[in-house]
Amino acid sequence: MRDPASSLVRKLWQYCNVLRDDGLSYPDYVEQLTYLLFLKMSDEQGNGPVPAKFGWRSLVNLDAEKMHRHYSAVLSALGCHGGTLGLIFRNAKNKIRDPAKLRLLIVDLIGQTEWSGLSADLKGDAYEGLLEKNARDTKSGAGQYFTPRPLIEAIVRCVDPQPGEVICDPACGTAGFLLAAHDYVLSQNPRLSAARRLHLQTKAIRGVELVEEVARLATMNLLLHGVSGQSDDELPIVCSDSLKDPPKRKVDVVLTNPPFGVKGSVTYAGADRRARRIADELTIVRPDFRVQTANKQLNFLQHVISLLKPGGRAAAVIPDNVLFESGPAAAIRRRLLETCDVHTLLRLPTGLFYASGVKANVLFFDLTKAKVKRTLWVYDLRSASRFSLKTRPLKSEDLLEFVELYRPGNRTARRERKGVERWRRFDVASILATIDARLDVAWAETPTPSEGSSLSRLDELSDQIARDLERALNRIRRVGPSRW
Repeated sequence: MRDPASSLVRKLWQYCNVLRDDGLSYPDYVEQLTYLLFLKMSDEQGNGPVPAKFGWRSLVNLDAEKMHRHYSAVLSALGCHGGTLGLIFRNAKNKIRDPAKLRLLIVDLIGQTEWSGLSADLKGDAYEGLLEKNARDTKSGAGQYFTPRPLIEAIVRCVDPQPGEVICDPACGTAGFLLAAHDYVLSQNPRLSAARRLHLQTKAIRGVELVEEVARLATMNLLLHGVSGQSDDELPIVCSDSLKDPPKRKVDVVLTNPPFGVKGSVTYAGADRRARRIADELTIVRPDFRVQTANKQLNFLQHVISLLKPGGRAAAVIPDNVLFESGPAAAIRRRLLETCDVHTLLRLPTGLFYASGVKANVLFFDLTKAKVKRTLWVYDLRSASRFSLKTRPLKSEDLLEFVELYRPGNRTARRERKGVERWRRFDVASILATIDARLDVAWAETPTPSEGSSLSRLDELSDQIARDLERALNRIRRVGPSRW
């Protein structure tokens, strides 16, 4: 039986080939679909936020030339509004140059479906399918905002968000983590009360995205799944720089895959250091940050700690260098280990992300009072594992063992399992006793017969060379050119 969401994706996507002849890229096409879907659904609901003179019906009966001009005027006018309209339409432009192709899109595609009559699951899954297709277009760079769904779902199952909790992604991209958390809470609680369901739809999901075009896709993605704010002052997605200010509200759960760019143009510093040494406009004061650095991924890790309520839980995708670098990275790791229960590290293989060669990990931690004895459990999916986006994509079953060993909701029952070499535990006090509190713990593993020992050994040597080079570069940066 054909999946209706897949059929809808195919129907929507086939028009992209027509519009590509008009010079539209995949991201442009998805963006224009977002505008038109919003206008159509607002019209179907009858009480939507779009003024009638700029609504769907103001377009459909016009000839191609007039429709093209009016559509451009609609986008410009709606972009001046606040709230959801502003987030969807701010700086929106008509990128469809051929009026006939615009009319084809409005009349023959969007206009032929009663979108409000479709279930939220069908609409949402279809839209997510478009976003995934968009991410595969490596030339556009859209893949940097996309985390593989099997990985997202495994992370969400481990963190186990509950009804009534607030879930945040401070670098939400197209809202993959947030939607997975929303769907997980619904699936695990089929008899959710009306009050809890309303909270889930209007208050539980919070995301921040820096890039305007991506923030509008995230907003539309959530809307199609039935997630929106109760008012324009309380939207589920905010287009902003997460790192600019300390969080105004703490949250229960943080799920995030922040940007991996090592060096940013802005340095984030604590208030005391700012007062003594810093007086330039490219420094942002974060009193809650203990370590001064321009490294984005390190600052996001500091930000996640600040976001959590006492007892809150977090899972963050981080690159390898966060685990072993000295300097600011070491200071932040030490603070993390001292103030949080850093209990699980999932080491990921390459080939999972659209940016090639990315070596990443998932770090799980809770903001809880220090225990007498804390343990870091490490699951090494990287050794003797090979994945690629096309020929060997990550599947849910590849992470079943990790989720089982993680024991969501019952971590005290964790045990090392005979025959499972990927799963080991390490004493946190011993890690803290080292100079840099490094988390890139490793152990010898017997490679699978299909991989062979030489390939695994080559990976180990490559990793070690990369770490040695990174440490050497850090020392050179600290010494500075004047010392040479």
